[in-house]
Amino acid sequence: MKIAVTYENGNIFQHFGHTPQFKLFTAENGTVTDEKVIDTLDSGHGALAGLLAEQGVNVLICGGIGGGAAAALAEHGVELVAGISGEADAAAAAYLRGELKSSGANCDRHGASHACDDHPCGAGGCGAGGCAAKGKNTGRLCLVHYRGTLNDGSQFDSSYDRGEPLSFICGAGMMIPGFDAAVADMEVGEKRDVHLPPAEAYGEADPEAIFSIRLDWLPGAESLNAGDRAVLQDGSGRPIPVAVLKKDAETITFDANHELAGRELNFAIELLEVRDPEG
Repeated sequence: MKIAVTYENGNIFQHFGHTPQFKLFTAENGTVTDEKVIDTLDSGHGALAGLLAEQGVNVLICGGIGGGAAAALAEHGVELVAGISGEADAAAAAYLRGELKSSGANCDRHGASHACDDHPCGAGGCGAGGCAAKGKNTGRLCLVHYRGTLNDGSQFDSSYDRGEPLSFICGAGMMIPGFDAAVADMEVGEKRDVHLPPAEAYGEADPEAIFSIRLDWLPGAESLNAGDRAVLQDGSGRPIPVAVLKKDAETITFDANHELAGRELNFAIELLEVRDPEG
């Protein structure tokens, strides 16, 4: 068995698509027999899945990861253990003992300026609503190009600009509900424009997702300023992307809502390919 861990300075790097390295563990009978660190050379998330497959990796342990990357790993037969933080060596050992639990694909940030996989994945996997997409493409691996804009015409995301299509399993909860539903009954080669209200995208902003913490309770917070984005951890060690709303001499206030919560979104979607997922 070969286990890969997103890696930086001994710890699990929290964003799969931008991990600078992987640490690879070869194990036999529950014991690590070899380990090495490999560089990713700034590969995109699709290329990273291929790199792991080339290395013969069976299991990936990581922090945040988006639905497209998760689908690419599934296509290569790589088991995903996501939402993990802490030391890479300890995580690999915990997996071998059967003690590591995955929280699933949990990237919920948008846009090329963010250190996360860039696509309309939903917070917690299912966006604001349910995972109710139904159609002939449901349960199949779909490859799409898309462009996302706000009502004022400003673009917030584009797979065309990245030069890499998005892959995901339709109806599996990897996408926001409206995007999933739009692709569910499309034909290969079809282009479709959809307008999504907040309920079909990232939901309305939740005022309870805004919270304040004393600066002396959060090491490193003194370097943050209003407008910055950061990743905190919940009590289980899962990453929570947040925006800094304000900071004073004693406290810092964060907003854990998705940055597109409460917004109407427009997508131009092109379905490139549909096939049955492997494995």
